[in-house]
Amino acid sequence: MQVFDASSMIYAWDNYPLQQFPGLWDWMANQINKQFLVMPSVAFDEVAHKAPECGKWLRNNNLELLEINNAIIHDAMRIKNLLGIVGDKYGSGVGENDLFIIATARTHKAEVVTDEKWQPALPKKLENCKIPAVCDMKGVAVPWIKFIDYIKRSEAVFR
Repeated sequence: MQVFDASSMIYAWDNYPLQQFPGLWDWMANQINKQFLVMPSVAFDEVAHKAPECGKWLRNNNLELLEINNAIIHDAMRIKNLLGIVGDKYGSGVGENDLFIIATARTHKAEVVTDEKWQPALPKKLENCKIPAVCDMKGVAVPWIKFIDYIKRSEAVFR
């Protein structure tokens, strides 16, 4: 199962328009139908706000939304502590919703699909880590992939 971050869904919507890539979106709808592609509710809310037509398409295709429960909240707080984030003093890296997305993937033993920038080395201030760097951290260890690599790995051919 892949847990999509808002960044990847918006990237896909903006760069592979439905009208020009209907085969891709038919395949995405099939992935949703099989529950291989899901989103945490917080990621969906971001998509629906920033790309309303994409949010409507996802709703019309019955995207499964993973709700944020106590286990996810506790894991997100644990990750927040690993990053040294105190209170609401987030740096230029992950925000609260990002932590929920990562914790959701951990809870469901899933892979995150994100198009946030990869940082080959951890920043000096851990609160400046983006989703991929946090996923790679010891104590988090969540697999992640970029949208384009998700498509390539599938080996699907879109006609």
